[in-house]
Amino acid sequence: MISSIFGKTKPINYIILLVFLFLFYWFAHLFLFVQTELSDELLYKMGFLILLMFSIFLVDFIVKRNKLTKTNSFAILFFTMLMVVFPEVLTDKNAIWCNLFLLLAARRLLSIKSLKNIKVKIFDASLWIVVASLFYDWAIVYIVLVYIAIYLYDPKNGRNWLIPFIGFFTVAMISYAVLLIVDNPTFLKKHYQFDYQFNVAYFTHIGNSIKLVIYILLTTIAGIVAFVKLRTSGSGKIIAMRLIALYFFISVISVVLISADDSYPVLMTFFPAVIFFTHYIESIKRSNVKEIALIAAVLIPFLIFFGDILNK
Repeated sequence: MISSIFGKTKPINYIILLVFLFLFYWFAHLFLFVQTELSDELLYKMGFLILLMFSIFLVDFIVKRNKLTKTNSFAILFFTMLMVVFPEVLTDKNAIWCNLFLLLAARRLLSIKSLKNIKVKIFDASLWIVVASLFYDWAIVYIVLVYIAIYLYDPKNGRNWLIPFIGFFTVAMISYAVLLIVDNPTFLKKHYQFDYQFNVAYFTHIGNSIKLVIYILLTTIAGIVAFVKLRTSGSGKIIAMRLIALYFFISVISVVLISADDSYPVLMTFFPAVIFFTHYIESIKRSNVKEIALIAAVLIPFLIFFGDILNK
């Protein structure tokens, strides 16, 4: 049943996931998280819900435009289910903004494989990563992806290696000008501290630790399966998957580096993870086994979610 619905790209798939996310978002805020007065922040929270919905469309666009998977909607299904597994990300406004800009950067980086307008795409990707770092300072580490992409696609053009610096200074100048207008010129100095703040409460909670470790382990296994299955594919697809694997690796590091209270950067691992999960599902040949795997991928997140509610 699930494979028959999400095994193809249909408008109904977006409707199902967006309606579900809308209901789940408000349910989580009402029953899982401690709130003051929800009515006072209704428009504020609605804004972040719209950003999450837009992220789903963006993930789907990146996957289809770059042909990262076959023609199906499994990626956005898994992206939505991961929010159920890690509902804390719904409360982290910085993670939502940062993830959105990193997705925009990934869109430009993965499109470099066409070898058209390479310099523009490098600039755009660098710019979006620097913008993302305005919400999490450690997100600047993702600039490594830009240089890896340059090395993989067009390393001989020396100008390409300088373009990320132009993106950095562009954002820096615009940000500083805006900060002067709003009378907060010291924001950048205070923001880019690169402090390591370990969230002891989160990581010492046995439920959170087990959930995170199993998630990273399963994603790694799915990633290995994806690379094994892509051995006979063209070099272009393998290079794209290498960038996605590095994206996931940097995101996992970010989970540790950006682990202060009320920060849940695990959201930034979702995009590469869903690519690997989709490849794993696509590798299952028997339709009944694939259906069982998909049912488990939908039911298990809800079991984890309601388990979290009971443990509150």
